[in-house]
Amino acid sequence: MDELQSATMQPENSEPPAGRGGRVTLFGLKLSPGALVAWIALLALLVVLALGLIRAQEGPVGVGQQAPDFTLQTFDGQTIHKTDLEGKVVLVNFWASWCKPCEAEAADLQAAWRYYQTDGEVVFLGVDYVDTESAALKYINKFNITYPNGPDLGTKISQDYRMSGVPESYIIGRDGVLAHTQIGVFNSVEHIRSVIDPLLEQ
Repeated sequence: MDELQSATMQPENSEPPAGRGGRVTLFGLKLSPGALVAWIALLALLVVLALGLIRAQEGPVGVGQQAPDFTLQTFDGQTIHKTDLEGKVVLVNFWASWCKPCEAEAADLQAAWRYYQTDGEVVFLGVDYVDTESAALKYINKFNITYPNGPDLGTKISQDYRMSGVPESYIIGRDGVLAHTQIGVFNSVEHIRSVIDPLLEQ
């Protein structure tokens, strides 16, 4: 009789406890453990996308701001840190082998690099964006590029510079402050020199 009475007193809407096959309540929804994991993953993805959208809307890093730090692992095995380049003028060029406009400035960038190379006061760096190593190396060989180049691993450098597309170049002064942003191609060697030469006089 006690067992019958206990059974009839059980609430009709009772649920098994969470865990071991039970359900978990999230935002008023009763979810299985598998569904809960999927929801958490979805929420994390939405947060990442939202942060990326916010950064994209901010536009590129502005002239006059401290240039973001970076570490570039080059295709030939060098490790280059921005902090190692203090006191020099640095041109950081974002490019990709699939980018046709990049080809239009490749020869000018290489010619400008040869002009500055001997003094050691200017550093050119190429950052290969969303590419394959084999295609990138073919591009480098095609245009006889001799300044250091490396992949943008995990697109970390381009994200830090809030790059909007290739080609883009960022010129950093001796003090580590961003002195010029070039959205799109440089038109000529003279165009590149017109930005760099005044920085060497500072």
